Amino acid sequence: MNKVFAGLVMAAAVAAPLVASAAVMDASLVPDGTYVVKVEKVEDAAHVLVMMNNGVETTLVATSGVDFSKVKSNDTIKISIVKGKVPVFAIQ
Repeated sequence: MNKVFAGLVMAAAVAAPLVASAAVMDASLVPDGTYVVKVEKVEDAAHVLVMMNNGVETTLVATSGVDFSKVKSNDTIKISIVKGKVPVFAIQ
């Protein structure tokens, strides 16, 4: 019984970093700047889930005038983030 419990504890310790890295980061925590990102999912015309170059997933929110409806999954886009929102982007 102790060996089974020890095995479960070890498995949880190994899996913990994997589960933590799967969390989606709030875009407002991303420093303002220009980034090249890969689109994972287009949620609607104003929201897109992306993977940043450092491995962080975040959902980007468009400002008025920006429309993500022409973006597809697996597209690479260049974005600018200002205060957690995207005022401009370009499909690469």
